[in-house]
Amino acid sequence: MNGTDQLTKRQLKALQTRENLLKAGRAVFLENGFQKATMTQINKMAHTGYGTAYVYFRNKDELFAELMETIMQKMYEVADLPFQPKTKEEAFSQIQKQTELFLKAALEEKAIMQVVKEAIGTSEIVSEKWNKIRTRFVNGIKADISFVQNAGLARPDLDARLIAKGWFYMNEQLMWDLVLGEVSGDIEKVAENLVKLYTGGLYK
Repeated sequence: MNGTDQLTKRQLKALQTRENLLKAGRAVFLENGFQKATMTQINKMAHTGYGTAYVYFRNKDELFAELMETIMQKMYEVADLPFQPKTKEEAFSQIQKQTELFLKAALEEKAIMQVVKEAIGTSEIVSEKWNKIRTRFVNGIKADISFVQNAGLARPDLDARLIAKGWFYMNEQLMWDLVLGEVSGDIEKVAENLVKLYTGGLYK
């Protein structure tokens, strides 16, 4: 039994309307970019009554911030993959695979990720949302680093949180470069170079 089984028809209709607005929002943002998109366009695309979008979202910034959760879903799944290596070799292999999957997931959403980049630079609400997303990734990486430190595979003298931030920022910058077409090439090779740099400093 899922949560929707307990909802009234009115509540189910509200959920559907919200979903329609998010889908319409994605289409409008893809077509017009973040700055040129309007709530009126989103309302029209969703075939909802005049002003309905404002019942669910204060503005396009809030709608886009919620949309970012669905955009990031594949990357969250990569970040949440179990990481409990028993050897350095196993750790390197898993990190490289995760890095490749992370970058590929971003490229699969290339068009909307370009809009995300635009929105981060123009909207305080979206920028704040991205910082929360970034923190989620950093916390996951920190937990992985702590695991290999406790397992005796990585240097214990390094600050796990600082290293986690540095590693994510490297991945993030490369992700934006790939999404914006500023870097090209074989993703596996790109990931391999990145991982060698990271693991070379962290692991014993």
